[in-house]
Amino acid sequence: MENEIIVANKLRKLHSEKYNRFILKTHVVTDKDNIEDIVSNYAKQFIRDENDIIFLSEKMVACTQRRAIPINEIKPRKLATLLSNHVTKTEAGIGLGMPETMEMALQECGTLRILFAAGISVMGKMLHKKGWFYYVAGKKARGIDGPCSYTLPPYNHYVVLIPDDPDGVAKRLSGVANCKVAIIDANDLGIQILGVSDSNVKKEFLCELLGDNPLGQQDECTPMGIIRKVS
Repeated sequence: MENEIIVANKLRKLHSEKYNRFILKTHVVTDKDNIEDIVSNYAKQFIRDENDIIFLSEKMVACTQRRAIPINEIKPRKLATLLSNHVTKTEAGIGLGMPETMEMALQECGTLRILFAAGISVMGKMLHKKGWFYYVAGKKARGIDGPCSYTLPPYNHYVVLIPDDPDGVAKRLSGVANCKVAIIDANDLGIQILGVSDSNVKKEFLCELLGDNPLGQQDECTPMGIIRKVS
């Protein structure tokens, strides 16, 4: 059973210390699942003590909150189409570069904020500066995931928003598993820590330790892992 769930241990050295990063494989999580049950069924059995840290993909958490929306249910307004045409595409994913994802950014962040961010972005490009749009638009816009060719089905036809109340979710899951918990948004270009169970979970430390995106972002079906310091 352990070998079926723990599919890898991606050891990493950080500041003269070594950390095991156990990667856990789950079933395809949907809005029919309960996130507490997933952590209890897949991760809790492997927790050694309260110093272990469970880290979860924000996409998995969002899916259980019904924040994964089929593309065919999103009706972009003309403004969304116009703005999406000016978004720079990256290797990390479509981002807001399609009308459906931009429409959700308008709904999540508000039209005025997105328009202001777009104006600031134009100024940034004139100064050869990148990232100003997402800095102004905020984490809700930055965390929107659109469909990609490598996205695990059925989510290759969905837009996924960031989870609601990630700190609160992490705290609840900490009580389920009796260890620390973090909710992360990672891809091959970077990482954000969206939620932590308590102040003892240092976001800067997690960014360094998980910056190589050990969960992967393709169809591995490995949305969760456990960090354990090597004795």
